[in-house]
Amino acid sequence: MTEVRPTQAASASLWERDEEVAAVERVLDTLCADKSSSGNLLVLRGEAGLGKTALLAETRRIAEARGCQVWSARGSETLSSVPFNVVRQLLQPALLSLMPEEAREYLGDWYDIAGPALGITEPGERQADPQGVCDGLVAAVRRLARRDWPLVLLIDDAHWADQESLRWLAAFAERLGEQNVLVVVARRPGEVSGDSARHLDAVAAAGGSVATLSALTPDATAGLTRATLGPHADAPFCREVWAVTGGNPYETVELLAKVQDSEFEPTESAAGELRALNRAARGGGLVARLETLGIEATRFAWAAAILGTGISVDLVAELATMSVDEAVRCADLLRTARILTEPDPAGAQPDDGDLEFVHPLIATAVYNSIPDALRTAMHGIAARVVTDNGRGAAVAARHLLEVHPDNDAELVEQLREAAREHLAVGAPDAARRCLERALLEPPLPEVHARVLHELGGATLLTAPATTIDHLQTALGMPGLDGDERVDAVYRLSQALLHNDQLEEAVRTVEAEAARHQAGPARLRLQAVQFMWEGIHAGEAASPGRSARLAELAGTCTGRDNSERAVLILRGFDVMARGENAEEVAELCDRALVNGRLAPGLGWTDPEWGIELLMMLANSYAFTDRLDRAESLYNEALRAYESAGWSGGHLALAHAYVGVGHRRRGRLREAEASLRKSLALAERVGRRLPLYWSATCNLVDTLLARGHVDAAWEIAEQHGFAPPYPSTIVLPDPRSVRGRLLLAVGRTKDGVNELEAAEKAAAVRGHYNPVLVPWAVDLARALANEDPPRAARLATEVRRHAERLGTDTAIGEALRCAAALETGQRAVRLAEQAVTYLEASPCQYEHAAARVEYGIAARSATELQRGLTLARSCGADGLVAQAQAETALLSGVG
Repeated sequence: MTEVRPTQAASASLWERDEEVAAVERVLDTLCADKSSSGNLLVLRGEAGLGKTALLAETRRIAEARGCQVWSARGSETLSSVPFNVVRQLLQPALLSLMPEEAREYLGDWYDIAGPALGITEPGERQADPQGVCDGLVAAVRRLARRDWPLVLLIDDAHWADQESLRWLAAFAERLGEQNVLVVVARRPGEVSGDSARHLDAVAAAGGSVATLSALTPDATAGLTRATLGPHADAPFCREVWAVTGGNPYETVELLAKVQDSEFEPTESAAGELRALNRAARGGGLVARLETLGIEATRFAWAAAILGTGISVDLVAELATMSVDEAVRCADLLRTARILTEPDPAGAQPDDGDLEFVHPLIATAVYNSIPDALRTAMHGIAARVVTDNGRGAAVAARHLLEVHPDNDAELVEQLREAAREHLAVGAPDAARRCLERALLEPPLPEVHARVLHELGGATLLTAPATTIDHLQTALGMPGLDGDERVDAVYRLSQALLHNDQLEEAVRTVEAEAARHQAGPARLRLQAVQFMWEGIHAGEAASPGRSARLAELAGTCTGRDNSERAVLILRGFDVMARGENAEEVAELCDRALVNGRLAPGLGWTDPEWGIELLMMLANSYAFTDRLDRAESLYNEALRAYESAGWSGGHLALAHAYVGVGHRRRGRLREAEASLRKSLALAERVGRRLPLYWSATCNLVDTLLARGHVDAAWEIAEQHGFAPPYPSTIVLPDPRSVRGRLLLAVGRTKDGVNELEAAEKAAAVRGHYNPVLVPWAVDLARALANEDPPRAARLATEVRRHAERLGTDTAIGEALRCAAALETGQRAVRLAEQAVTYLEASPCQYEHAAARVEYGIAARSATELQRGLTLARSCGADGLVAQAQAETALLSGVG
């Protein structure tokens, strides 16, 4: 029978792995062939001991022989709670080889965002945005890959990787087409659940191929046995090796090493000894073997297992409370016993230390063999040891998480400090684990509420329901006073808002405001209440809101940020209600300091959040103050990009930059910004207000461009249909969807949707015809079916437009009126619409008015002017209409 042998220079674990090695060679061929080709990803799946690590080592050997740069990392069962552990292993060696100024040059704007997560620079003062950090890490690899092509990334034991690294890996895999990098990931099937499993599934889905490793066949096991012990190993002995190990390459290699140590002949007569030898090489047998090396060696191995990584003789000696000389002796014993080994220099990391376990299975067995009470105590000592060695609270935290609660106030403070460090680098889940553990200690009564407050801040973006519980509990306890308590109430209301409990958010701040005397704290709470009421899409939370807000704003001069917030809220309310635009501008201008946002009221300042400033910008946008609106939109975008905020804030900023373009009539630019916003919003989550903002405005822009089919496709793909969110979206989504339905020929459904928009706007008192444009489209839709009602609607639109007083609103009202008329009256109204819209900053509406005037007046000159404007806007549908009408006029001539 022919024995299957491995390729030359391959390790024993590569027996019967020709297909997998060939797959590695194919992807390396693709990588090295063309610097401009897309990246590739290969996943190696297999149970423990099937040779995944050996295949990665072979991948390194082949890649380096072809001139590739190879970076590697490995997940660890005991380090899965350490954020960015795996991605740091990958990137740190390359980055630390650079001078700091070189690293900053390569990473550019991402240096300050991703650098802290990578441990190459100190974090900033603000909490880092996890999505921004993830994007920064993706960009870091992309930029370094251009320098180090051809680049291969090897990740072993990905099932034990920390969640932050897995999130990066999933994001990187999705964008692998943009960068010429080969990624090879080895993992066991199963092992993980929740977000980690989801990330690994995303990696597998993005991979070019998945190789599932199987156990060795009896033939391969026989070949490996004879290659190790000699050709005289007989067939019954080889069959028993296979039967005992199940063809597991790692167990086979270990068993054969034991046979060599035992010095018995590999013949049928000795086959009965194999099962006992195999038990000694694994699990309980390995532990028993460890104990035969002596108590000192056992303590050394336990201490090494507690550390998990960075295993240096000095550090282990300190943790195991032994002399360095004794530690050196124990290390030699454990190396000889094939329990510990020196790290492979080819894949060495900066913090690897002097030793590592021969195999993760051995590390797990040794760790699990430590008596529970002793293991807990050793973790406590390890926390002190790593702290004393200058590694910081965040590094010590993984040990503190394992210590039994014992009313230790110092431990609570260490965990709070670790949580702050985690938040500063963009690892809120790690911060949450630290603070949840701190609560178990428990904290001192005077500190307990603060820990709950901090925990609420750590979970705000990821688990609003959990945040609500933490903050409600904190507010029911002593310990939160003054500004800290007001901030906790505000955070609680934010969490309620994100959890779609808007009315509860309003009641929460209203009740807290009632507890305070007149002053800055109460005014801030009142402003927050008005803010949440102002963005509620349903019925107003309390009657007389506008009157009460007007009364409160009348007492404000803009002396502090609470007063400025009230002025902004009043300006937004006046704008939405369609009252005089000059009053809107006057209120909003008073909220600024020398025309700019006040200190503490910036886009990344946490005291107020994004909602208030978007209300300010939109107040300008929908009253024809587009210069001021666009300045704020662009300032938001710059602020979030520079701060590395790649989540919902950046998505909303791109959406409203798109709104600015749309209002200006720059429709191509609007579409580009809104598509970018929608892509970001998809990552944050559907059905959120920011997702609606991106979708609604993209549909509106595509309709303006005349791309009706594309608008309908977006609406269908992204769920732009009832039920609508509980917070308002600008412009009104019912009005936009009604216009879409009319455009695709579903006239009855469109009329019903616009009538629903009418009712919803009336409930809220929103009569700004630019913000809630249902009446214009409904009047046009009813022109033939119900002319009297259409005329009444047109008259009402004009009344509201003149009350608002902007050129855009009045011009649009006149366009509507002209569409319902014929003859010279239609011409006069169309001409008046052109006059107003020419003075408006909204060029698309101006172009449409020119075309309609040209049609009504049968003027080729006006049609040509409209055509030129429509082309500059990117309004393809309007261009086609103008060209068709011009052709008709030419034919008549």
